[in-house]
Amino acid sequence: MSGFSEFEVIPAVDVQDGSVVQLVGGERGTGKRYGDPVEAASRWIDEGAEILHLVDLDGAFEGERENAAAIEAVVDAVDEGVGLQLGGGIRTAEDARGLLDAGIDRVIVGTAAVENPDIVAEIDETHPGSVVVSLDAKEGEVVVSGWTEGTGLDPAEAAARYEELGAGAVLFTNVDVEGRLEGIDREAVASVVEAVDIPVIASGGVASVDDVVALKEAGAAAVVVGTALYEGRFTLREAQAAADEA
Repeated sequence: MSGFSEFEVIPAVDVQDGSVVQLVGGERGTGKRYGDPVEAASRWIDEGAEILHLVDLDGAFEGERENAAAIEAVVDAVDEGVGLQLGGGIRTAEDARGLLDAGIDRVIVGTAAVENPDIVAEIDETHPGSVVVSLDAKEGEVVVSGWTEGTGLDPAEAAARYEELGAGAVLFTNVDVEGRLEGIDREAVASVVEAVDIPVIASGGVASVDDVVALKEAGAAAVVVGTALYEGRFTLREAQAAADEA
């Protein structure tokens, strides 16, 4: 599950207070609710999802995994053939290993990787290729702690640094366009792609099938789509078909 053999459109199942929520610009309190996480996960799998992107939003903000029960219910409901990547509140290598041993295929670490870069190497040592480092950018700067604190890091430079430490992939989220349905920032994604040899998963701002295709053309290995799918802008099958043809 660690590799990306072909471009993947990955539905987001972001969980807050036990429900699926999509935030706008990473801001707390902006979320629109979309129901039960297990129902959402089942729907995307029925539509052909091969990987699901799970995020504990409360964990991202609070630094502790607040929605563990809801996430666990999704893991239990998903067939073995469907990949799962999980982020939000994973702060130690021990946390990550426990999740990987419990059926998660990739763990996404953001704040923890910025505060303690060695966590990437520690997790990779026991679970090679399973660490996705999340780089969330606001106005060209990596931000952490639920998108609230700037780090002064350039996303492309940070991506290259984490590749050296053993990251299996980079999740690059452009917070400026997240959840707004106003389109992507292709150049920002391309600059991160050019900085590394590992796969880059793009996230943030996808409003149309054209955006999905543009991200593939920019070199991304996969794209995470949330709001656009939940709002019915296009179907998962439409997005995957357009990407496959591009």
